[in-house]
Amino acid sequence: MRTFESLGKKKVVIGMVHLLPLPGTPFYQEGNVERALEKAVADATALEQGGADGCLIQTVDRVYPATDDADYARVAAVAAITQAVADATSPKFQIGVQIMLNALKASVAVATVCGGSFLRCTALVGATVSTSGIIQANPLDFLTYRAGIGGNRIALIAEVNSMHFRAMGDRSTADMARTAARMGAAAVEVAHSDEETNARLVREIKQAMPQLPVLLGGHTNHANVARRLAEADGAFVGTCLQGEGWGGRIDITRVREYVDIVAKL
Repeated sequence: MRTFESLGKKKVVIGMVHLLPLPGTPFYQEGNVERALEKAVADATALEQGGADGCLIQTVDRVYPATDDADYARVAAVAAITQAVADATSPKFQIGVQIMLNALKASVAVATVCGGSFLRCTALVGATVSTSGIIQANPLDFLTYRAGIGGNRIALIAEVNSMHFRAMGDRSTADMARTAARMGAAAVEVAHSDEETNARLVREIKQAMPQLPVLLGGHTNHANVARRLAEADGAFVGTCLQGEGWGGRIDITRVREYVDIVAKL
């Protein structure tokens, strides 16, 4: 049974495992599940062999509901893929699930049953505007469900100012992080393309919540990770580890080089 015990104890490297459009979504094509499963297992094993701490299995269906909802076939496909990744990797390799945009209950069900250890939560608290409409968090409903299925071991990493979440209203990022932690988040995530802005967000959270791990949700690469991770506690990493660019296969050499840089920080 996987538990994310290293979170906050070291700078973790979590590689992105992007899926193809799945059944129950408009851009699904026959054979996508088989292709996505094969690639997910290959990517995850490459990440583990390259020294990464884990992976995040993320749906890439192009269009999504704004509610905490997911088609049954879509959830079944993610479950099959997650179980295959769990079977192919060691118990120390962390596996996260993110059924986009904010299908938290489906995601935690898959993680709990199929060998996962964490979720990346688009909106654990607050609300944000997305291309699919307003995403409104419902932490009471979600946390009650997680407890009811025996999923409290699944760590929650809450996006508080990131690619998928920009809080509506005038609440600060540090305040959102504080609220997320109060609702059970084990860590929070920020991601801003501007390096100085990103560093400021990390510092603001650290000043408000010194013990709360802060992960970066993107924009790192081999050239900038030493700077960007100087004050943060880890990163979700995608494109720079993929030999063919975004959506390509994970390259072990690229993983090793990235992990080696992080290990020296």
